Amino acid sequence: MAAWTTPERDAEHAPTAPASAVSGRSSITPASVVPSGRLTALASADPGRRVATSAEGSSVEEHPCPVAVPSGTTCGYLLAPERRDVPNSRTIKVGYAVHRASPAAEQAADPVVYMSGGPGSASLQLTGFLTRMFPGRDVVVLEQRGGRYSEPRLSCPEIVRGVVDTLSTPGPASAETAPLARQALACQSRLEAENVDLRGYRTAEIAADVVDLRTALGYPRWYLFGVSYSTRPMLLAAARDPQGTRGVVLDSLLPAGARWYDESSAALSATMTKLGVAARFDAMVKALNAHPATYETRDPLTRERLTVQLTGDDVATILGEALHEAGVAAIVPALVDGLASGRTELLQPLVDAAGDALTSHEWGLYYAVQCQDETPYNTFRNARGPRLFTGVVDEAVCDAWDLPAARPDADLLTPHTPVTPASSNPASPDGATPEATPEATSEGAPPEEASSEGAPPEEASSEGATPPVLVLGGQFDPTTPPEAAQKAVSAVPGARFAEFAGAGHAVFLSSACSRQTIAAFLDDPAATQPVCDPGAAPYSVVRPGDLLLTSSAYRLSRSPIPLAVPAAFLLVSAVQLVAGLVSLLRRRGGGLSALAGLAGIALGALSALSLSGVRDWTSFAIGVPHALAWYGLLALVSTGLSIVEAFRLNAAAARIVPALTGLAFLAWLYGWLLS
Repeated sequence: MAAWTTPERDAEHAPTAPASAVSGRSSITPASVVPSGRLTALASADPGRRVATSAEGSSVEEHPCPVAVPSGTTCGYLLAPERRDVPNSRTIKVGYAVHRASPAAEQAADPVVYMSGGPGSASLQLTGFLTRMFPGRDVVVLEQRGGRYSEPRLSCPEIVRGVVDTLSTPGPASAETAPLARQALACQSRLEAENVDLRGYRTAEIAADVVDLRTALGYPRWYLFGVSYSTRPMLLAAARDPQGTRGVVLDSLLPAGARWYDESSAALSATMTKLGVAARFDAMVKALNAHPATYETRDPLTRERLTVQLTGDDVATILGEALHEAGVAAIVPALVDGLASGRTELLQPLVDAAGDALTSHEWGLYYAVQCQDETPYNTFRNARGPRLFTGVVDEAVCDAWDLPAARPDADLLTPHTPVTPASSNPASPDGATPEATPEATSEGAPPEEASSEGAPPEEASSEGATPPVLVLGGQFDPTTPPEAAQKAVSAVPGARFAEFAGAGHAVFLSSACSRQTIAAFLDDPAATQPVCDPGAAPYSVVRPGDLLLTSSAYRLSRSPIPLAVPAAFLLVSAVQLVAGLVSLLRRRGGGLSALAGLAGIALGALSALSLSGVRDWTSFAIGVPHALAWYGLLALVSTGLSIVEAFRLNAAAARIVPALTGLAFLAWLYGWLLS
């Protein structure tokens, strides 16, 4: 649900699948996509394209896959009305992919349909990853309408430009919303000139796409799998289509009654408390609000060099998004402690990633959903804790767009709890968020009239029992806290919750145990016996003092040229060792050279052994093991022996090379890498 996420850190919308996918683009025919006997293929005006229409009227259209997908995968578009509440609304195209299970499977298992979160995150790039998770069943991956692989695509580079410009100027973001509003209006005007009706891009319509795709593909029932924001349309789709829903998997659940913006600052502080650095986090925010830090990075649109100034609130926002990834969450305690001590350069990796993340969403879609379904139900009052940049930007954009609040719909977990817009309720004097009022919806309708398509919740589930629900939460997820998810499902029959230690947001991409748990649930939703230990964290938390803090390792990852110094030292050490051993065998001395070379080689071997023992390579972004400083003493020994050898009587001039190389390495190690 979070807006400014780090690409490949917010795993739900990683730009590439975590494992390799089969290259190639696939053309499809209706027969290859849809179970036989359910659809009638109709030739369209374009002889190179075919359209399949179900008995219920939903249709799909073949289309080459826009990303690399495994063999056996076909792609297409769901043809859907832009607004189902408007007669004769124009037709839009919603991208999807279908990977069919191997014919060798003993029996056909119920398929699973997946959608990424955001809103506005792409889904198709995860097709290969998902097919490996569920090898025995069909896997359907559905884009969001308006997303990257749908038509129209609601990108909004104008807003990205407004964000970058705001971060490039000094002062708090809350005082610089006018440029954001101008850029937001420019994007809105452009989309409307392209005949986009933004009111058609909201959760209820996205949920209806899920239901329509099932009927169009001819599946009698399937499992729904949502992560973060997409848990909302999946829950709504399950409530609308109970007979077609075999079960529901919700990763990083965002409960319908949550006031995400109003609760985000407190949720981030609570996560810092879990990590044991709440006091240091508060100190860091206070210090950087008083004296913002300056960073050099790249403009996400032009790729030119860019200078940004970040306050404590901005840094808190970046840290909150970085906590999505389990590997980053593990190093946050050491990072926060370093930042609080004035080591602001340690944030550089996350600053670079945050800039790239501004191109990870389709922001027109993001704001169409947020401005109708989320921001109207928040007060945006100043709360204790940092004022997160995400809320400032989203409030400014939604105020500028002025879209109507969408009527809340009953879903599978909250059939009787409509939510009232925050603007309709007086806030308490201390700025606390008012509770949802069950007596009325945003339009004054009684709760029984607030369900999907105007039908009471009882109608949605009267034909069958509530389908089984599995909810997953990450221990260190500040965006969709596991406590809120557990509370939301605690009173729902057939729903169970599992929290995974050390995980952040989008648990299934960082936790192997969570993937096993999901697969077991799909095989037998009634089984409750754990298939693995969710309490086993994938990475150990790096506490303050566990690492020797330095940003040099990250700089090496950006430019490996400085590695020439240790490479030369190790090469010279190897030559010294060999030459010294040869001299000893010939009884010509060489003992000092052999010892110097051996010390250098031992340094390299011990350093490599120390680095290879680090499970979370993300930690190198902020530091290295303390042992490297002690192993550096071997370089001191090697250099000292080389100097003695070089200045011995009648020593060859070449003997000075190891001495100079050793001195250069010591300067590199203690003056640059470990400084």
